[in-house]
Amino acid sequence: MAITPIDIQQHQFKSRPFGYEKYGVDEFLEQVATEMERILRLNQELREELARTRAALDEMKKREATLKETLVTTQKISADIKANAHKEAEIVIGDAQIKAERVVRDAEDRRIQLINEIQEIKRQKISFETSLRALVMSHIKLLDLEVVEVEGGHSNAEDHLLEDSLPFDEITASELNGVEFDLDDNGFDPEDL
Repeated sequence: MAITPIDIQQHQFKSRPFGYEKYGVDEFLEQVATEMERILRLNQELREELARTRAALDEMKKREATLKETLVTTQKISADIKANAHKEAEIVIGDAQIKAERVVRDAEDRRIQLINEIQEIKRQKISFETSLRALVMSHIKLLDLEVVEVEGGHSNAEDHLLEDSLPFDEITASELNGVEFDLDDNGFDPEDL
């Protein structure tokens, strides 16, 4: 039977002529002692449970603090990694732009070089055509001569050969003035005349 503080305050012992009944007082004290023992045991168990709960709470708080520190550290590292990656990306892009500009500049230099080489080849072609035209003209002028004077005596047959008209007499130097010589394909071809 559980005893409450009100039970203790309101408990009435039977009285005898010489005081309270000893058996009733002893029984009540026994009940009070049992209840006090139970309360003390319960109190001790609750204190132990409270200590365990506080220890667990302290452990949880330590873990929470560690997790917060880890989270903050992780966020900082993540931000640093992002910043470094961004910087590296900017460096790579800058290098790529420099290389691209170098490639474009080299290509432009090569284009100008090729244009100059083509112009030089055209100049050489014109010079060669002019030289060749002059050479052909001089040879045609030599062939236009109808009589070749030869020193010394020759037979009439030789003189006759020298005085005959040559097969090139039909083409004169004046007719060759407007002729373009195309040496790009197969070189000079007298049949084109």
